[in-house]
Amino acid sequence: MIRTQVVIAGAGPVGTVAAYFLAQQGIDVLVLEAGADCALDLRASTFHPPTLEMLDTLGITPFLLERGLKAPVYHYRDRGTGDVIDFDLGELHDVTRYPFRLQCEQYHLARALAERLDQHPKASVRFGHRLVSVAQDETGVDLVVETPFAIERVRADWLIGADGAGSTVRKWLGVGFEGFTYPEKFLCLSTTEPLEDYLPNLAYVNYVADPAEWLVLLRVPSVWRILLPADPDSSDSELVSDANRDRVFKHLIGKTGVPTQHRTIYRMHQRVAERFRQGRAMLVGDSAHLNNPLGGFGMNSGIHDAFNLCQRLVRIINGTEDEASLDQFDRQRRGAARSFIQAQTIQTMEMMKQGLAAGQDRRREELLRTRADPELRRQFLLRQAMFQSLRDAEAIA
Repeated sequence: MIRTQVVIAGAGPVGTVAAYFLAQQGIDVLVLEAGADCALDLRASTFHPPTLEMLDTLGITPFLLERGLKAPVYHYRDRGTGDVIDFDLGELHDVTRYPFRLQCEQYHLARALAERLDQHPKASVRFGHRLVSVAQDETGVDLVVETPFAIERVRADWLIGADGAGSTVRKWLGVGFEGFTYPEKFLCLSTTEPLEDYLPNLAYVNYVADPAEWLVLLRVPSVWRILLPADPDSSDSELVSDANRDRVFKHLIGKTGVPTQHRTIYRMHQRVAERFRQGRAMLVGDSAHLNNPLGGFGMNSGIHDAFNLCQRLVRIINGTEDEASLDQFDRQRRGAARSFIQAQTIQTMEMMKQGLAAGQDRRREELLRTRADPELRRQFLLRQAMFQSLRDAEAIA
């Protein structure tokens, strides 16, 4: 039987951040990943300022800055009129060393940390290791793991489930995953075509509202990404076809035959686990909460989960804090997921569907009023940059 202090299921960005944090604090940690490598997930690509500050304590932010694009300004656009309402995170220069969103694919973070963990004396990352079962008692957690060649057993003091939306850990704990799935499918296209040549004054981050077909335009270092809703009755093959690609780009930039590097279909969810802690097992990231990607909050809130939890685990393992602290982790991070992440992303989705300049649209007027008022604008930026959600969570006893 393998013996370790902490097992983390999942080698995505949240799981590897948690593992590296614990290893750096002298905690023995084992990461189990069912896949052969860190997943090449194209969805998460935005790092918010407080996340960059957290990662800086692990020495990883300079690595991301070298590979990402700084995006202080982002736009809310009306597709019909061309109106643009812009906000600039640079105004938060007195709050953070990083007054911008960093556009960088999440797999860069996961792979870099997995490599560092592989060289760390307190850590081990095992790819091709699928968690089969979980059982726990008052002193630890017993795991059964399927490897390419055998069935292994692991005994750990603590278990962290960072194994995604279909979390095996969450299922074995019997924790409900409350919420809903959007009826629409969503299509993500990526292209090297310079969209900025066709759309004037284009920011790196653009939320384009339209009642007929809203979309999100995001720039990452290698490509532009276009995210838009798709007909749920159409087959996936129809949605990723050349004909549909040509329809999207004809409407967007008046051009067909645009080269695409990826064409992917997603389902989007709004779900929160009914609890983030059960005994000696905890849930973080997509294992604990899912939301639509508008705002780029998903991966970031998962990393915030990991820091909140791992700071407590270190103190508990070192004997300076009681295990009851983990109940506060549950309250704080579940509260943040429900009151901020879910509410904010649902509101943004509804705004995008309605269009910003449709008649006397209330939301458009609200955004214009917010931009014009320095105090309202500052509070808005603090919410969008996720500082306010962290403050609200920390206030939960």
